[in-house]
Amino acid sequence: MDKAEITAALDAAAAATAADGSGNLSGTAFWNAVAAVKRNPGLADEFADTMADIDRRAFERWALLTLPIGVGTALAIIGTLIGLGVITAGYYTDEPWNGLLLLAGTGIVLVPTHGLGHLVAGRSLGMRFTHWFVGTIRMPQPGVKVDYATYLRTQAASRAWMHASGAIVTKAIPFLLLGAAWGMEAPWWAWVALLLIGAGTIATDVLWSTKSSDWKKFHRERRYIQ
Repeated sequence: MDKAEITAALDAAAAATAADGSGNLSGTAFWNAVAAVKRNPGLADEFADTMADIDRRAFERWALLTLPIGVGTALAIIGTLIGLGVITAGYYTDEPWNGLLLLAGTGIVLVPTHGLGHLVAGRSLGMRFTHWFVGTIRMPQPGVKVDYATYLRTQAASRAWMHASGAIVTKAIPFLLLGAAWGMEAPWWAWVALLLIGAGTIATDVLWSTKSSDWKKFHRERRYIQ
């Protein structure tokens, strides 16, 4: 797409996300325009802000629940600390309670740390974020919304690793907590459960994330590396 075609696509997308529009970008050439800018990063300064505004309005119509980034991050950190506190309590209890506390804490920690992984990696690579959100009832895992202008102005390799970071954190946590299982002398079934959780997250990535989530986005952005 040339500049004129990108401008026309953005005009159509802006109309779709206007107050009386459908909010649905799939019927526009918006994502083709985004791809054109990613292929030619020199266009980012000209189009990134407009694309970010359109993306934000479409996101606000799509997301089931949103929180400002500061509020959401505070809640995510609190949730993580609660999970770690539950795990720590396992050091002061006997079987089988230590194993149950370990697994309960693991489940709590896994929920917010995925988004925190994206947030920490993205911020360290030059991206900003605007919201925490829950997208749909079918997929209530909380996520973080990147500021699309900073996203498009960041190198493709950095965008790719931002997408991968949440998945990497989620895969690492069950295996890292094997150390906690050893330290609290957790029962054998807690060890097995952690290994199964870790294996399950890997299987989920292979079967699903590579087709529609973080790893798909990782590979997509890798194709724009110049």
